[in-house]
Amino acid sequence: MEQINPMEQINANHLGGANFKARTVKDIIEPAKSISSKVSVKAALDEMQARAIDSSPVIDQRGELLGTLSKNKMNRNVGGLGHDPNTEPVEAHIEKNNAYCFEDQTIAEAEQMMLNAKVGEVPVVTREKLLVGTINIEAIAQSGNRGRI
Repeated sequence: MEQINPMEQINANHLGGANFKARTVKDIIEPAKSISSKVSVKAALDEMQARAIDSSPVIDQRGELLGTLSKNKMNRNVGGLGHDPNTEPVEAHIEKNNAYCFEDQTIAEAEQMMLNAKVGEVPVVTREKLLVGTINIEAIAQSGNRGRI
């Protein structure tokens, strides 16, 4: 019985997905909901609670992505350290090294980056780092081309 080299299979899928590779993140982007870096921890937590989300992109007054806020991390750090969430600014709690992608990257590149970072959703920015939306694994899967990287 002849064994199939897994690399050949990947290459075959890759060639079959040539049309897919040309599509960019812009094609399946979701509108971004973000939190301003100038609000208090309490305001950010209230906003996240209202949207039923656990994390959110954070932007400055220009709309530039600064990082993300995590509800759990803020609750742990602010409550755990005895800080007042009404006056504590969110700026000190922004996670800056999170994954993001550019709107002109291919969907395949974005998917690979998300798999490498082990995340299901990332912010999407312009080349100037202005936040334009988000992209998630579900949207990639629904685009009908999941796995063709």
